[in-house]
This record gives sequence, C-alpha cells and structure tokens, in this order.
Amino acid sequence: MDTSNPQMGWISFIVWFLYVLVCDCVPLPDKEPPMHGEVQSPQYPQPYPPNLLKQWDLSVPEGFQIQLTFMHVDIEASGGCYYDSLTVLYDEKLLGKFCGNQNSADGHHPGHQPILSPGNRLTLILQTDDSNPERHQNVGFTAQYQAIDIDECSAPEPGDGSGPVCSQICLNTLGSYLCSCYHGYELRSDQRTCMLSCSDGIFDEPKGHLFSPGYPNPLLHPMSCQYIISVESGFTVSLNFSDNFHIESVDTEEGPICLYHWLQMSIPDKKPMKFCGGTSPGVIETNSSTVMLDYHVDGQGMSNGWSLDYHTHRVKCPMPGKVPRGRVTPSLEEYFYRDQIYVRCDQGYKLMMGGQEIERYSTMCQKNSQWHLPLPECHIIDCGEPEPLLNGGVTFLSGSLNQYLSVVQYHCNEPFYSTLSGQNVSFTCDADRRWRSNSNDIVSITCLPVCGKPTDESYSFQRIIGGQDAADNSIPWQVLLNVGGRGGGMVIADKWILTAAHVVKQGESQATNKTLNIYMGLTDVNKLYKVPMRAASIHVHPEYNNPNNLNFDNDIALIKLQDRLTFNASIMPVCLPAEDATYTTGMMGQVSGFGITKSAGGEKILTNKLKYVQVPVVDDEICGESITSLQKTRRNVPYLTNNMFCAGVPDGGKDSCQGDSGGPFTLTDPNTEQFWAAGIVSWGVDCGLQGTYGVYTKVANYMDWINKIIDDNNDNNIKSNE
Repeated sequence: MDTSNPQMGWISFIVWFLYVLVCDCVPLPDKEPPMHGEVQSPQYPQPYPPNLLKQWDLSVPEGFQIQLTFMHVDIEASGGCYYDSLTVLYDEKLLGKFCGNQNSADGHHPGHQPILSPGNRLTLILQTDDSNPERHQNVGFTAQYQAIDIDECSAPEPGDGSGPVCSQICLNTLGSYLCSCYHGYELRSDQRTCMLSCSDGIFDEPKGHLFSPGYPNPLLHPMSCQYIISVESGFTVSLNFSDNFHIESVDTEEGPICLYHWLQMSIPDKKPMKFCGGTSPGVIETNSSTVMLDYHVDGQGMSNGWSLDYHTHRVKCPMPGKVPRGRVTPSLEEYFYRDQIYVRCDQGYKLMMGGQEIERYSTMCQKNSQWHLPLPECHIIDCGEPEPLLNGGVTFLSGSLNQYLSVVQYHCNEPFYSTLSGQNVSFTCDADRRWRSNSNDIVSITCLPVCGKPTDESYSFQRIIGGQDAADNSIPWQVLLNVGGRGGGMVIADKWILTAAHVVKQGESQATNKTLNIYMGLTDVNKLYKVPMRAASIHVHPEYNNPNNLNFDNDIALIKLQDRLTFNASIMPVCLPAEDATYTTGMMGQVSGFGITKSAGGEKILTNKLKYVQVPVVDDEICGESITSLQKTRRNVPYLTNNMFCAGVPDGGKDSCQGDSGGPFTLTDPNTEQFWAAGIVSWGVDCGLQGTYGVYTKVANYMDWINKIIDDNNDNNIKSNE
C-alpha cells in the first residue's frame, strides 16, 4: 500500500475493506432444494453389503410434499423385516418399513403405490445385519422422488381453534396459497382474515352487479365509497336498482332529504342526483358511458344500503334516409353504434361523392351517434364517346350525353365503304359502360372498302391507241407510276398497289421508295403530277428474273404506300379475283392507262389523258400460235407461260402499249357488276398490230402470294377483297 499520500492511503484502505466485507464476510444464500431426484442402495444393482446403516434425508422446497416411488425393492425377507429393512420416516413418524421382493411370501414389499410425505421432508434408513443368505439375489432398492404441490386450501381446519387457512376465499398456488375477500371486504394485515370495506374502483365490463358494503345489513361505522362505471365509448349505461333499497333520510315539510346518508349519481355534463329513503330508484337510463356513484354514511343511524345490476346499450344513430336511384342495406328499424350500412346504385347508375366517382360505399354508426360519412348520390353512368369509325360515322338514335341505354347507330361512308353485312349496326350503352351491339355476335364495326364499282362509267368502247379519254371517276383504281418513265398500276387496298414487276425492276436495278413517284385520283397527267405519293416498300415477286426482257414469267409486284388512302369517287380499289375466277375466251375486258396512243394523223404519241379500251380474252391456243409465228420471223420474242393470258382482236388496232405496263385488265362479275383485276399489262409485240395480242399477267395465279405479302406487312390495313 502506498502511504506517501495520506488521503490516497485512506481511500485504498476503504476500497480494500469493502472488498473483504463483500467477498469474504457476506454469506451466500442457501441453494434451493431440488424438485426431484433418485435414491439407490449402495452398490445397486449389485448386492448390498452386510452390517450397513445408511440414511438419506430428502427435501423439496417449502409448500410441496414429497412423492416417493419405488422402481425396484429386493431386500432380505423376514418376519417384521427383523434382519434387513428399509425404513421411511417423516420427521419421527413412521410411514413404512419394507423388506422382501415382489414375489416373496415373507417380508413387507411397498408395491407400486407411491408414498406421499405430509411435508417437504422425508428420511430413508437402510439397515442390514452381518449376513446375506441370498447374497446373489438381494440387490437392495432404487427409488425416485419428486415435489408435489400441497393444496393448502383443501386442508382441514386446525384443531387449535385458529380458524381456516383463509377466512373467505383461498387460492391455491404452486408451493403456497393466497387469501382473498368477497366484494365489500378487504384483507387484513395477517393476509388471512377479511374485514368490511368499500370496493372502490372502475367497472368497465359491459354488465355487472354492485352493492353497498355489508348489504343488506346496516353499517355500524362511517364510510364513503365511490364506484365508477366506465364502459367503452359508444355504449350507454343502464342502472337497475333492486327493490330492497334503504338509505336513511330526514323528513321535512318539503319532503325527505338526503342529509347524512346518501347515494349520489354523477353523469358528465349533467347535474348530480342524490337518492335516499326506502323507495328504489328503479331503472335509470343514463345515456352516458360513464357513471359515478358516491355512497356516504356517517356511522350513526341505520342504512341497509342498496344493490343494482347494470348493463349497456349501444348508442343509436339517426335513420340514414333514402338514396334516389339507389338502395341502402341492410334496412333496419333502428341503427346502433358499430352498425354499418352500404349503398348500391340501381343498374346503370354509379356512386358519386363530393363530385368524384367511388367504387363502393359504406358508413358506420359512430360513438357520437352520428354516421361517419354522409350518404352518396347515384348518377346515371355514361359510356363515353362512341369509338370513331374509320371511313364511317355514328348517329344517336335515342338518349343523350352517351348515358345508360343511349342507342347509337354506326354507318359507313357509302357508296365507297360498307359493313360486312351491308347493314348499319346499332349499339346500346350498357351497365358495364360499354357500347354493346344489339346483335351479340358483333363486337365492333369495320367499314370495308367497296371495290370495283365506280360512280361513273365509260361506255364508249374506243381504242387506247387513238381512243377517247376516260371519263372522270370511271376507272378510280387506275394508278400512274413514274420511275424514269411511265407505268401503270391499280389500287387493290387502302395501302397497296398492284403492278407489273418490270415497271419497278429493270434488269438488276430496282426502283426505291425515293425514286418511285405514285399518282392517282385524276385522269389528267398535268394535274396528277402536282400531287405525288410515296411508297413505304416495294415487293417484287421473288421468282421474277428478266435480265434481257425475254422472260416475263411472274411479272407482278406490290407497292405499299406510306399513307393510308381514303376512298372516294376518284380513288377506289378494284376487286381481286375470287377463288373460282375464270378467264372465259371471248369475255370482254377493259384495259386502261396513260401510255402511247395514236393521234388523228396516225402518229404514236404519249397521251396526257387516261385512255381505256375493251378487248376480249383470247383462247390460249390461238395466243400461243400467234407468239410461235412471231418467234419464227422475229428475234427476241418472249415465251408464253401458264401465268399469262392474251387479250385483243386479230385485226389489231385495239391494244395496250408502252406506258400502259403494270396497268389493269379488268373483267366484270356478271352477278355483282363489279370490276375485278384479271390481268396486269405485261408485254406484247408492237402495239395493236394485226395478228398479235397483248399479254397480261394472270392475277388469279398469285392470290396466295399477294395475301401473304399483305399479311406479313400488315399494319391493320383493310384488304379490298375481304
């Protein structure tokens, strides 16, 4: 220890002293006895030794008994267990003396019934003499013990007159017990006996029973008690006093008054009320969730007191009213706290609140007796504006503002478009806010282009070479193509043009979207050139191969437009061949184009007006002989294939010519009187020469290819042959 600094020396000494005091001088608490254990004779399961005196003192915690259970007992048997024995004692009280085994005739075997000690202690004594004639068989004993809770509350009253364990209520606990008292009494300091007292407190159960201390006997000492009934907000308390009611009152000229004894009832926001006398207040509806009762006696006089039952009611909300075009459910005669109501609108109407549509509505009766939400309104639904119809329109037949059950009718822009059925279709605004067709099998309307039915027709059958001009709107599918020279084509859909492959491809050189100019809608070239259209893509038949202009097989191509066409009198598609289309010899067809024609003086000139001519379909054999004859006298005459047909007259003078290539050769369906694209102007030898004919690509042979190209490049375009 450092003593150079006296103050530091004292501090060190105090620290050392406290350490010694805590560590060396304060005894540790005794270890709690075990709750269970096992006891065996020495050397078990081997035979026990002679001249043995062995004692076991067993104990468990206070408040418990010991239950001793023998697993095996094998001790030398003798009358009265004279030689060897196992003695069980509680303090000095003998609980049993045992020897022998389960099968021996002599001795006293404990059997399988456990031994229960009166308290928490037990003593076992094993005593043997100096011999063991059955040494190899008497192995002693083994036993287990465990703590068993003592039910102090069921113990008989002690004989010394000290009274029961508890004077009123005894509650058994693990290892001990607790005493309690009835309502109106409280436990004395001895924790066993009870004395009369107020049971002040808060009563929050939905129903209960209260009475004054000592009721129905009078109190002999002064007392002031307070009882508070406080239940959940949203409930009101109802008091029902019993008829046996007596609180001392003082009679005056004005009547009895509560001067010394009284029961006062206090309700929030109301004036307190005092009760006394011999008449019961009966039933009191407090209309409050909190009631305070103050009972006062002064120790003199006689008041037997009172008792009451209380129960609760839910607060009531006003009737919710009605919702026009709606229904309030459930429909009850009265509505109480926590009741919920729902509002559903009639079919065709929607829930609205605060100017906003809501998906569903419910409201709850609150503890302040008000609904937490006002009632909504039911407004008629609307389906919104009918979907616009491309190339058509919509007309209201009934209703307004697109409301429920309004009826509209769709129509197509005739005569250029029509519905699939050819009839106008009506739609009704339904409860699902959808415009639903009056015919369940119709989901939507599409206006299909009317093909091959011009509003004006040319009836003067003149030659293209030297022929008359076509009337306006008489061949509305005619297309003029310009790709370094004139060519023709025909409209077959609102984004597709059909033409000859050689118009857009010369040798290995193919026109591009930028180099190809497209014109339509007018019959005057000078006016046409002012309004060009552009291609989005060009599709030449993959098997077209004509590097030397001698092989016009598969002379067909498709052009997709960048912008969709809206059909009218001047622009209309020609119909495509039907599946059963036939090319009957002698059937008159119409060829049109902006190609070469003859002037009045006989010169060949490039026309600026759309020309047309009627020529018949030529027999394939006659056409073939004509081509064979030309091949004998001329060089570089192409061959005919099954994908071609001829049209013209043997005398010549009526034919298509340069500049007409790719243009239409149309036939007329006798049943519908619609023009359909039978051929594409492909090639010929000279123009209108006697003994020669014009050769056309047979469109009917290419319908699968045409449909595939359009489908593969589809952007919701409408094909004219649908």
